Amino acid sequence: MEIQENAALLLIDVQKGFEDEEFWGRRDNPAAEENITALLDRWQETGRPVVYIRHDSVVAGSPLRPGQPGNDFKELVEERRGKGTGPELLVTKTVNSGFYGEPDLDTWLRGAGIGQLVLAGIQTNMCNETTARMGGNLGYDVVYALDAMHTFDLTGPFGWTATAEELTRATAVSLHGGQFARVVTTAEVLAGASAS
Repeated sequence: MEIQENAALLLIDVQKGFEDEEFWGRRDNPAAEENITALLDRWQETGRPVVYIRHDSVVAGSPLRPGQPGNDFKELVEERRGKGTGPELLVTKTVNSGFYGEPDLDTWLRGAGIGQLVLAGIQTNMCNETTARMGGNLGYDVVYALDAMHTFDLTGPFGWTATAEELTRATAVSLHGGQFARVVTTAEVLAGASAS
């Protein structure tokens, strides 16, 4: 896999509020943070652009609301912000897609001549998937690092439930099979993103 020299790493909602198990329930993929860290370190080492996307929830009681400790980025992100040699951008949003935030992500990416996006963060089947679908629709080459993200068990209509693992698999099949994104592993991304 070739990762372009100016491919942007989109770190989606890597926020402390997602550590609230009482609010969110059971999660999958305990290795997500380790893989997110590996991607961020490689992007910063190679001078590639990093976009930090933060969810500023408007839902009452959400741990992701502005002014709450859960709105802050996790330490693995916060301690690395501003330490890379490449460009960085902070996008804040109140909806699922990173393309509906401030400042406008699409305008920034196109202005920088960026055509390839690598996605990681939280949650696999929510903001990550929505951002990937929009990125694909907008013509970007979207690379979806599935093991550098996680999600939670979920209850839907008709009493249906799905585990985090089932949701992750459904998202991967839908995005990859529907050609919105290439669903890959962190190791594949790292192998393709070595220093030139």
